[in-house]
Amino acid sequence: MNTCSPTFTAHVLPYRAFARAVACSFSLLWAGTASTQEVTATPRNASGIYATGEKIAWDIAAPGATNVRAVVKLFDTKVLWEGDVKLDAGSGRLETSLAEPGTVLVTLTAKPQDKRAKTLVGAAAAPFKIPPSAPRPADFDAFWQAKIQALQAIPANPALTPGDSGDPAVEYVKLTLDNIKGTRVYGQLARPKRAGKFPALLIVQWAGVYGLPKGNVVNPAKNGWLALNIMAHDLPLDQPDDFYKQASATTLNNYTSIGNDDRETSYFLRMLLGCYRAADYLTGRPDWDGRVFAVTGTSQGGLQGLATAGLHPKVTAVLVCVPAGCDTTAPWAGRSVGWPYWYRSTQGKDEKKVMETSRYFDAVNFAAHIRCPSLVALGLIDQTSCPAGVFAAFNQIQGPKEAVVMINSPHQNKNNSQAEWGRRSQAWLNALVKGGPAPVAKP
Repeated sequence: MNTCSPTFTAHVLPYRAFARAVACSFSLLWAGTASTQEVTATPRNASGIYATGEKIAWDIAAPGATNVRAVVKLFDTKVLWEGDVKLDAGSGRLETSLAEPGTVLVTLTAKPQDKRAKTLVGAAAAPFKIPPSAPRPADFDAFWQAKIQALQAIPANPALTPGDSGDPAVEYVKLTLDNIKGTRVYGQLARPKRAGKFPALLIVQWAGVYGLPKGNVVNPAKNGWLALNIMAHDLPLDQPDDFYKQASATTLNNYTSIGNDDRETSYFLRMLLGCYRAADYLTGRPDWDGRVFAVTGTSQGGLQGLATAGLHPKVTAVLVCVPAGCDTTAPWAGRSVGWPYWYRSTQGKDEKKVMETSRYFDAVNFAAHIRCPSLVALGLIDQTSCPAGVFAAFNQIQGPKEAVVMINSPHQNKNNSQAEWGRRSQAWLNALVKGGPAPVAKP
């Protein structure tokens, strides 16, 4: 476990008094702009990444206000400082620092009684040195090798149903593959309607229970991909919305907690082995070019993407945005933990068993086996896929890698806050589909 216990101080001061400030003993790093019109925070360094011990300041503006309430939290858990930033003519400055690798989340409020009027800013000090909160289980590799062997003993029995892609240049089919315990993988596949072999792209899905639009695979196929998009659940992909709402409210209600106190029964076992089965199928097709196989996903899809890249030997690139399921044991190190919040789903169960089970489905532990080029995007004000956990996973990746740090991004693409992910992921896909190397940006 990570037992570091940094020492912190924080300074808040009027804008005009900044030159007289005493240097802080740790750096807090910015990662956002205002989420409301009442308070804005402008960082001194827009990157959001700083060295330990480096001072950082935000210029705070709240027209008409005399102060702004600030709550500064380490790893979004431990309150380091809470108080008022005094304003002079509506302007002031917040300054602080961090002595050891970590992330910080700051809440700014002009009217504390108005819970809606909050601005979040975040930061990271030496984040590429953040370690996992716990070591990988000693039998992690043996467990997954055994599960893959058991899966491969089950015939895939692919069943393909041709469909209309809506584009004369694209061929489209729905398919099912047999998975463990009598379940199935449901997916849709599209490819250019011409002879030849194509680079492969596996697209995995974010959390929730819903159907899959054809555009998920038709659009990549237009660009030259042999694209496969799979459901995260054992459900057909093209049913009416009410079908998925019913499943979400009944059999799949809180599906992440199903069987979560045993690695043999966890809902994620079938889900992740389904990804492996899809990867096997896609790279076994005669129309795969045999060279390029990329996996991409967001949030829950990020977890699936990292797991697939860590388990399947034919993955040549992985591209994930705000990946969930990273560093599931984060509370053991005093850090905030993200979705699927294993430690919160222990009601009526043995908490120790739930947390031990989580370690076998932790993206951090899959990431340690990734040696292909990897693109990982994260938001510094994301409270669903917490940045410290994503950094911990990123730091375990063994191959060429690029981090897209989105300084003002929560979990969703609010106010186009994830534009840089869109730009970099498209650049990667454009290069890969042509058979070129992944354009990994230098740090």
